[in-house]
Amino acid sequence: MSVIAENLTWGVRRRVIVNDVSLEVRPGETLGLIGPNGSGKSSLLRLLAGLRRPHSGRVRINDQDVAHLPRRALARQLAFVQQNAATDTNVSVRDVVRLGRTPHRSALSGWSAEDEAAVSAALCRVDMADRRGQAWQTLSGGERQRVHIARALAQAPSVMFLDEPTNHLDIHHQIEILRMVRDLDLTSIVALHDLNLAAMFCDRILVLRDGAAIACGSPEAVLTETLLRDVFRVEAQIAAPDGARPHIRFRPD
Repeated sequence: MSVIAENLTWGVRRRVIVNDVSLEVRPGETLGLIGPNGSGKSSLLRLLAGLRRPHSGRVRINDQDVAHLPRRALARQLAFVQQNAATDTNVSVRDVVRLGRTPHRSALSGWSAEDEAAVSAALCRVDMADRRGQAWQTLSGGERQRVHIARALAQAPSVMFLDEPTNHLDIHHQIEILRMVRDLDLTSIVALHDLNLAAMFCDRILVLRDGAAIACGSPEAVLTETLLRDVFRVEAQIAAPDGARPHIRFRPD
């Protein structure tokens, strides 16, 4: 499914947080959102996912206006993975992932073999199948993040929004999660802090600064030394040997 945003603007009181952002994500594409802290990445994701209403502009998913879709119908099409999800309820890993099947079930329907297969497959995808019976409260931050990604996968969405999905993960699982997202047969938009991970796994990158989109294109086109200096205020060297994805080497001074 495609995701198209047209002139999105949103803010709180007199502060504009997302400022006239337009974008188009093609079916099956992975778009990375990067920018300094406070640049509007998380707010833009929530607008795209229909979790917030823009003050102006609109979002269309597969040519349907998100604002006009019933919440249940929207939840069958897209999943959102939060940056820091928490619960005080004493539930198991499997119970959390089961919640991903809610949009596909009616109030009177029983738990089906299809539901169970979706949950099992999702847990295997994030390497948490052997923890299915473990209590949520006993998990580390990285393990909880993987479980919430499994919940999103169990939802069987066509579009997935991920807000800093590699937070709290060790480098092995950072790479595995982003590789999995890239290889899934769905459209994904992911906010990332790590610029090298964005370069490695995203088809295109959108750069935000002060709520506005200032660059969008392939990692090779977007991640330049000038942009890193102007937007992130860092000195860096960009290397891309033999046509490989760009790799950023930050200079210590």
